[in-house]
Amino acid sequence: MYLCTTEYDRNMASPKSVALYTLGCKLNYSESSALGRSFVKAGYGIAEFDDGADIYVINTCSVTDFADRKCRKIIRRAKRKNPDSLIVVTGCYAQLQPEEIAGFEGVDLVLGAAEKFRIVDHVNALDLGGHSVIKAGSIKQFLPFESSWSQGDRTRAFLKVQDGCDYKCSFCTIPQARGKSRSDRIENIVEQAVQLGKGGIREIVLTGVNIGDYKDPSATGDRPGDFLELIRALDSVEEVDRFRISSIEPNLCSDEIIEFVSASNRFMPHFHMPLQSGNDKQLKQMRRRYKRELYEDRVRKIKALMPHACIGVDVIVGFPGETEADFEESYRFVNELEVSYLHVFTFSERANTPAAEMEEVVDMGVRKKRNQRMRMLSAKKQNHFCEHFRGDSRPVLFENSNVEGCVSGFTDNYLKVLVKNPGELVNQIREVELIDCKDGVFDRAEPMAIYSH
Repeated sequence: MYLCTTEYDRNMASPKSVALYTLGCKLNYSESSALGRSFVKAGYGIAEFDDGADIYVINTCSVTDFADRKCRKIIRRAKRKNPDSLIVVTGCYAQLQPEEIAGFEGVDLVLGAAEKFRIVDHVNALDLGGHSVIKAGSIKQFLPFESSWSQGDRTRAFLKVQDGCDYKCSFCTIPQARGKSRSDRIENIVEQAVQLGKGGIREIVLTGVNIGDYKDPSATGDRPGDFLELIRALDSVEEVDRFRISSIEPNLCSDEIIEFVSASNRFMPHFHMPLQSGNDKQLKQMRRRYKRELYEDRVRKIKALMPHACIGVDVIVGFPGETEADFEESYRFVNELEVSYLHVFTFSERANTPAAEMEEVVDMGVRKKRNQRMRMLSAKKQNHFCEHFRGDSRPVLFENSNVEGCVSGFTDNYLKVLVKNPGELVNQIREVELIDCKDGVFDRAEPMAIYSH
């Protein structure tokens, strides 16, 4: 989706306007916000995508071929809004396939991972001469950590703490697109959180590619500088009411992290752990760093300490070699887990990955059917999780809603709530009685007293 302009002060005197469109993960959203701020600092104005901007910046994802197709669609849409606009494409897809993107009609500038945060310099220096310009170096070169955060409606912010990945999952292009794992200093992250809190942010979501692999580059022998130390430091930030962990690998979600979250007032009882497959054969082929027994143990540990916790799961269906029996085994495993919702991905062959060369390719029609079954299972899990809290009251952080006359928000344990109420609830945390749930959303809920810790 495009980046909301409420984060920026519009510079109406600027000779050029910039619209940003973000594809993919929360990490991309935080980085798009950083790019927007760099344009504003340089004197550009920020425009809505549909307003017909002078410059369009498309921050891409390349997890699936759908993301690639969406990029092309957005380029065409931008050109329809303003045929004379300058089109800049950056992000993971731009790093992986710069020549391909440069061949798309309308693209003027392609920026890889190392060049992304110098986007204003590249735009200012652009001399097209009738050709697309590519600035995308080798990902093997050293890439420094670049701080970024997003804050669309001044209620929640995505704060980047880590980037890149040292894992070698056989289906994944992220290490090729973002390079080696690297992190920000705990001192810097805490200061950013403090400033966001002072700016009115009530909740911060910690983002990265593999945040459980966080390592403070300034750590010395007397302190680990690991993810547990980071969240302990953030837990003392009084300016922010809530923190969430966006996603963490099950093998890195240690007992100590789970125990800390269970005792914390600021870290919400919400975990998102990628599983990918409930079949050990597929996990081995995927080069995942755990077996399903470990994943089951992590879920059991979370629920033992936080029975009310929400647990989200990533699942891939149709991976090469996944037989019908393999899929059924994976389905049964997920069905029996005490988890709350699924993000289901149909396996997509990505160039230059081992999985793309594997034999026993699963027919696309079969992949889609398996995806549908897993999505139906997700709906069942989500409804079951919601029903468990019917009649209870939980604290909700309210934000603007796209449903007219309503505000929405999430409970501490990530139940979505929709309330018909005036906008003064926005950016407030209120205790809410959960009355009725439909399709995973409590659309009948009654705000109660203002909530405090």
